[in-house]
Amino acid sequence: MTTTLNFDTAPGHQVLAAAGKTILRPGGKAATEQLFAWANFQPEDTVLELAASFGTSAIALAKRFNVHVVGVEKNPDSVAKARENIQAAGLSDRITIIEGDIFQLDKITDKFDYVLAEAILTMQSDGGKAKILSAIKNHLQPEGKFLAQEMFVRSDESEVRKSLSQSIRVNASPLAIAEWAQACQEAGLNIQQQQTGDMNLLNLGQMLQDEGLWGTVKIAWNVLTHPNLRHRILRMRRSFQQQRHNIGYIAFYAKLSNS
Repeated sequence: MTTTLNFDTAPGHQVLAAAGKTILRPGGKAATEQLFAWANFQPEDTVLELAASFGTSAIALAKRFNVHVVGVEKNPDSVAKARENIQAAGLSDRITIIEGDIFQLDKITDKFDYVLAEAILTMQSDGGKAKILSAIKNHLQPEGKFLAQEMFVRSDESEVRKSLSQSIRVNASPLAIAEWAQACQEAGLNIQQQQTGDMNLLNLGQMLQDEGLWGTVKIAWNVLTHPNLRHRILRMRRSFQQQRHNIGYIAFYAKLSNS
């Protein structure tokens, strides 16, 4: 576990990763599996993954479905680690990691069968969401699918945004379910299917499902033995618990409006 991170001020996803959490998506593994079921990947399909981090998802996709993945990641250290992991997995011929900004996808000229973005759009402003969604539309093949899971808000939107932003140190801006559909439509994408559920990212049951018993034990040990880390994670958990009736996760896939 890294000890150089300022646990009080760092973004929530970095704090959770430092604790050993590998699944940082609001609906966890179950929501990702639903996305994969909707996708129905075929061998040699192409996938553009936004915010590829250490390449974990790209490696899983390539191994499991025999697809080609291009991952975009802004952090140079994460890019280096992702490339190292991909080489170690023997998948350099199927996965390419590009160091780049998700707001500058126009530098990628290819179109893809799928674009995968999980827990990314929620952290953007309304204008940022619109820009990224428009770029996603431009990078899809005519029959391509956009696969996403994000947070949604049921009520008290301004209070939810304030509470989440204070606890995770990122300007989280979840939308209502209808607003997610509208944002996609305005970018030229139509949601075809969706699934919603509770946001249980830091609840024990979902931790066990996402991380496994040993992974959960390691996270618990890190939290128990590092007071600053424990204080921050418990603060995030309290925020999630306080807002549990107002927030949830939404997983969906969308296609081009004219397809």
